[in-house]
Amino acid sequence: MNEDFLHYVWKYQLFSIHNLKTTTKEDLTILKTGIHNHNSGPDFLNAQLKIDNQLWVGNVEIHLKSSDWYVHHHEIDVNYDAVILHVVWEDDTTVFMKNNKPLPVLVLKDLVVKSALNNYRNLFSTKQRWIPCEKEIISVDNFTVENWKERLFFERLERKSNEMNALLTSNQNDFEAVLFQLLSKNFGLKVNGEAFLDLAKSFDFSILRKVRFDENQLAALLFGQAGFLEEGFEDEYHQQLKNEYQYLKHKYNLNFISKNQFSFFRMRPPNFPTIRIAQLISLYHIHQNLFSLMMKIETLKGFYELFEINVNPFWKTHYTFDKTSKLSSKKLTKSFKDLLLINTIIPLKFLYQKNRGEVNESEFLELLQKIKPEKNSIISKFDAIRIKAKNAYETQSLLELKNNYCAKKRCLQCAIGIKLLSKE
Repeated sequence: MNEDFLHYVWKYQLFSIHNLKTTTKEDLTILKTGIHNHNSGPDFLNAQLKIDNQLWVGNVEIHLKSSDWYVHHHEIDVNYDAVILHVVWEDDTTVFMKNNKPLPVLVLKDLVVKSALNNYRNLFSTKQRWIPCEKEIISVDNFTVENWKERLFFERLERKSNEMNALLTSNQNDFEAVLFQLLSKNFGLKVNGEAFLDLAKSFDFSILRKVRFDENQLAALLFGQAGFLEEGFEDEYHQQLKNEYQYLKHKYNLNFISKNQFSFFRMRPPNFPTIRIAQLISLYHIHQNLFSLMMKIETLKGFYELFEINVNPFWKTHYTFDKTSKLSSKKLTKSFKDLLLINTIIPLKFLYQKNRGEVNESEFLELLQKIKPEKNSIISKFDAIRIKAKNAYETQSLLELKNNYCAKKRCLQCAIGIKLLSKE
């Protein structure tokens, strides 16, 4: 048993509300349960009750035990002075109001609807389950599930954009600089993401703005800052970039990061950090105002075309600076473009529109619904319990469901959980 369940029971009145009595045998009528308070203070605000025909307007506090009032030190908190009813599962001590009279108490233990209690115990049983409702979720009606998916999707977008907002603040609200840092992190994927972010943060974005018109200078900046130009290779291209970097390093007082931060271990050659940096260089050399371009694009085809880039000819026959390889284009794959859209472009565009007060929700829904579903262990597990995702919009929703609700057992804040708990 937990307090969240009692909040749920009180909010939806899943208990016998006829002939209610307080512990001191006073008649109790609930006119309004109050507004559920998710912040500090009493659990339900502005409730309306009749106690022995006397109308009371105030707050309701809910605990498992009456003694929790003192455990939580409510007796010394003025925010609880306006509490008019103490709702508990078990009454084990007396709590006094400001006028020194006992605070009215309602005990729910013998009043809760049995089906709700049984559903709760089944959902929160100690059985090892991947998600609490893995056996029951398939029985929830499609209308509830689809509406909840949309809510989850925008919750995820909101959370991602809030995380990006901190980066925006540290970059003096420069969306172009934030885009570069976030794209860099995503080009590094999971293994090298943090190293790529460190690379992007190792110099002021204004320097990139100045050198991006010259591909060699841009390449020297990024490879030099990543520490890949410290070796003494004989190759002409490497020497050319090395000399260019020495000039930039002196001019802008640069300090490079260690190339040991970048991992090549157990990575497929197309994902080598050298190749991803080369692709990032091409992207920023071709598109001078990338953020502005992205904000104008509304179609998936438009984004795919934006990322249609060609790396420097050197990298078409190399994966690293020191060895030649078979000729290959090293273009960005469609699946990689999808990752950039899902993890960077769409959340950042959402943040941009939100800051301007003009969020176009349908644009984001339509874009993600056209992208193939992501492939990972969580989506595979949902598939195994017959919850199949048809596109990236649905996989994003399911990831939010698993990570932010199921894993935290927030079934009582989940539309699916509430539906299952209310089942008779």
